[in-house]
Amino acid sequence: MVATTRPETMLGDTGIAVNPEDPRYKDLIGKHVLLPVVNRRIPIVGDEHADMEKGTGCVKITPAHDFNDYEVGQRHQLPMINILTLNADIRDSAEVFDHKGQPSTAYASDIPAAYQGLERFAARKAIVAEFDSLGLLGEIKDHDLTVPYGDRGGVVIEPMLTDQWYVRTAPLAEPAVKAVEDGDIQFVPKQYENMYFAWMRDVQDWCISRQLWWGHRIPAWYDDQGNVYVGRDEDEVRRDNQISDDVTLRQDEDVLDTWFSSALWTFGTLGWPDNTEALKTFHPTDVLVSGFDIIFFWVARMIMMTMHFIKDENGKPQVPFKTIYMTGLIRDESGAKMSKSKGNVLDPLDMIDGIGIDDLVAKRTGNMMQPKLAEKIEKATRKTFENGIEAHGTDALRFTLAALASTGRDINWDMKRLEGYRNFCNKLWNASRYVLMNTEAQDCGMNGGEMTFSNADQWIESQFQQAAKDFNTHLDNYRLDMAAGVLYEFIWHQFCDWYLELTKPVLWKGNDAQQRATRYTLITVLEKTLRLAHPVIPYITEAIWQSVKPLVNGVEGDTIMQQPLPQYEASHVNAQASEDIEWVKQFIVSIRNLRAEYDIAPSQPLDVMLKAADSRDAERATSNSTTLNALAKLGSFKVLDGSETLPACASALVGSAEILIPMAGLIDKDAELARLDKEIAKIEGEIKRVEGKLGNEGFVAKAPEAVVAKEREKLDGYRDTLTKLGEQKVTIAAL
Repeated sequence: MVATTRPETMLGDTGIAVNPEDPRYKDLIGKHVLLPVVNRRIPIVGDEHADMEKGTGCVKITPAHDFNDYEVGQRHQLPMINILTLNADIRDSAEVFDHKGQPSTAYASDIPAAYQGLERFAARKAIVAEFDSLGLLGEIKDHDLTVPYGDRGGVVIEPMLTDQWYVRTAPLAEPAVKAVEDGDIQFVPKQYENMYFAWMRDVQDWCISRQLWWGHRIPAWYDDQGNVYVGRDEDEVRRDNQISDDVTLRQDEDVLDTWFSSALWTFGTLGWPDNTEALKTFHPTDVLVSGFDIIFFWVARMIMMTMHFIKDENGKPQVPFKTIYMTGLIRDESGAKMSKSKGNVLDPLDMIDGIGIDDLVAKRTGNMMQPKLAEKIEKATRKTFENGIEAHGTDALRFTLAALASTGRDINWDMKRLEGYRNFCNKLWNASRYVLMNTEAQDCGMNGGEMTFSNADQWIESQFQQAAKDFNTHLDNYRLDMAAGVLYEFIWHQFCDWYLELTKPVLWKGNDAQQRATRYTLITVLEKTLRLAHPVIPYITEAIWQSVKPLVNGVEGDTIMQQPLPQYEASHVNAQASEDIEWVKQFIVSIRNLRAEYDIAPSQPLDVMLKAADSRDAERATSNSTTLNALAKLGSFKVLDGSETLPACASALVGSAEILIPMAGLIDKDAELARLDKEIAKIEGEIKRVEGKLGNEGFVAKAPEAVVAKEREKLDGYRDTLTKLGEQKVTIAAL
């Protein structure tokens, strides 16, 4: 007994396969059976394709209409019988071929009249009915199957025999494998070499003909006798084969596989087959960027074709590229692969097409740019910015894709990340406006003059040098995600959040030398930052740079694209200044945290004391007192000598030093205690609720592990909060 999901193909069966290790059927291998309905005598063959554990262990073999059956038929030289027309109807007369595809008389071409011309699904029902009437039907069962459907017609695709053009790939694969083994071509990440080798070391002949309307037509011509001629065009075919004009030639109607045409890309675009200057100059290329899902379809085939056709002056096969950078596949927010049929595809144009910038160039660049360049920049950024506000623009999308480009196989898309990086671009724009507002038509030290650089000036320069070093390192290692992270950290957190704030006390109250140095640092660091970020966010950096360029000595050229990418310069790093500013930042953050902890308004001046651990802390506090007073909103600031009797204070550590804030008179004691009691009661209620949930065995047993872990995390957080509130209450009660 055999099973099938396509009973109509029984009309084309030419064998029965059993596993050669199956004890039930070993003795039957080599014998024959009579195929019902068509009364065809077919052999029983031993083949590992037959699964002993599946059904009866016997498999009907239809080489002409099933890919697996075709392979079995090739191994056992079974004839192939085509029973279907191109419309998938049953033929009036079968086509019989031997295993090499030549016409054969091994079997008769007769098909029972009852099935001739029947549509395939109608034939399926008729075959089942006849088997039932003959008493040969065992049972009918439902099966879950993966059924292929045509993209355009939407109907089930049926395998059938056709004449196709093939490329014998084994000889091509050998040098292509060796090129990767020897390191002439390197995969990044390296793990994808294994996928490449898996394909190439078991490579199959490549079918390069397609029955499509569009494509490069197969360069083959046939005469009326079926002879085939290959050439660049019909004239060449006639000339090389001495075919007279009165002989009719017909060109093959098939077109080349798209991947075949694409495989010629690295050299076909450079003038090949002529040995052009472009080919000699630019081939081989350096880096190919591709997705892991087309390593075999495109990457491997480019390597094979290039190494076959392109040789160096010594006859050695030339590689098409030296490095292959493999990206992950972008999936939707639920992790599903994006596909048009699922309707979950995002069009980049939909995300970047929101707001134009009709006035951007005029407002931000004035007459500083050549008209043609201004027009180019306006066109490039029209869909991205207006008045500095980005609307899910090109740069935000580019930055998002770079930030998501990890070394993993999958990239889950998240619109919130896109919104976040839109805000990042807007942050850079607004920061640039602040810099230009304080440097345009101002003395920035470009024409001489005394400059006294603050710790903050030297710190931001040091931070930039580290950012440039890390950014270039990540680019060299193809870690675009980490390079984007470096830009985000430096621009948002160091330059915008801290340095711009640290410049305000100097710009407001500093002397001429201090202000000149700070303006110099503002404009030069911004200019270098724009160049560093340009590869990732090209449009906004170009637009800003056009306004920055005239303010910086030695910066020339029409576009930022022609400027060098900043490199690390150790001589510009001041370690001591960096340590001092990090101490200042920690001091300011500690004051802000204490304000939040004790519900003290940000605008209320605080009297602060510092219990210094050593002379260095005292020196830092004194030398940066102006900055600390301005940014931490201090009423008074005193460094203690250790002999004072201290009142009840709120405190925080800054390194090994201690910040002290006297609380008496600062807050309403009774009101604050009442507020804390209310907050403590609320937290105790949350603790009781979560403890009850975690104490419920049914919840712990049935809920997903991640949900249970999240509840435990909540409980730990509530307990920590309760401890802190208790400490605050003790401090306030002592006032």
